Amino acid sequence: MLNSDELRLFLAVLREGNMLAAARRVGVDHSTVARRITSLENALGARLFDRSPRGVTPTPAAFALVAHAERIETELLAAAASVAGRDREVEGTVRLATPEAFASHMVAPHAAALRTRHPRLMLELASESRAASLSKREADIAVMLKPPPKGRLVTRKLADYRLGLYGAKDYLEREGVPMSRADLNRHIFVSYIEELAGFPEMIALDQILPGATIAFRASSSAAQHAAVASGMGLGVLHVFAAAQDDRLVPIMPGQMEVWRSYWLVMHADLQRLPRVRAAADFLDEVMRTMRDRL
Repeated sequence: MLNSDELRLFLAVLREGNMLAAARRVGVDHSTVARRITSLENALGARLFDRSPRGVTPTPAAFALVAHAERIETELLAAAASVAGRDREVEGTVRLATPEAFASHMVAPHAAALRTRHPRLMLELASESRAASLSKREADIAVMLKPPPKGRLVTRKLADYRLGLYGAKDYLEREGVPMSRADLNRHIFVSYIEELAGFPEMIALDQILPGATIAFRASSSAAQHAAVASGMGLGVLHVFAAAQDDRLVPIMPGQMEVWRSYWLVMHADLQRLPRVRAAADFLDEVMRTMRDRL
């Protein structure tokens, strides 16, 4: 007879890639994970993972089991959601995956308010440049720059926002303030490392000024912001962040801007869980509060 706890540990090992990380994720010790995986393999009569000092490698039997295990996981989560009282205190952990700038300027500054409202809710904020896989349970909620491919996902637009061209005051005093597109050709720029950008939408400089001379590239939007503010060159930055930095000056505002969108994405089976609903409501409130800055 298969055991649902062992299936849960199996999925954790599969998703994390090693038993130690899986143990930390589910809150048990490493030896328990190893013992329960062995028990599951014995029950199935098949080896699920090849062990090595570098971690574990799923076998064909593991890939055959994963879809069934995820369906059982989904049903258990749905069962818990269906009986959870709406007046019950929200508790548990929600992992939220968002682009870096959204995490730093939208979520983190308001996290204390969420904690005050739901003291037993733990928010894990993963700021990433790539799209988190909700199907692999890498996150409970994701904020993305474009709607994901169709699947068992609930997707809705959170907000539109602007990217604009900025330069540091010191840089502009030294190099001059560009007043036209032609003037921009004699300036240097800061931009993304293109192959490390998880979303093509992150790279806006090519849309504003194709062929610009790049002097510095970074995979981090915060690093680009810091480089522009230090006088490295001009850069396309998030308006909601750059407008709050006294070191920066907008270049041809209104002309040198690009609009992008943030999309809220949740797995369909998780959307009714109280902890997930609370986090999604929190994001909606943050967007309403910040809308004038976007």
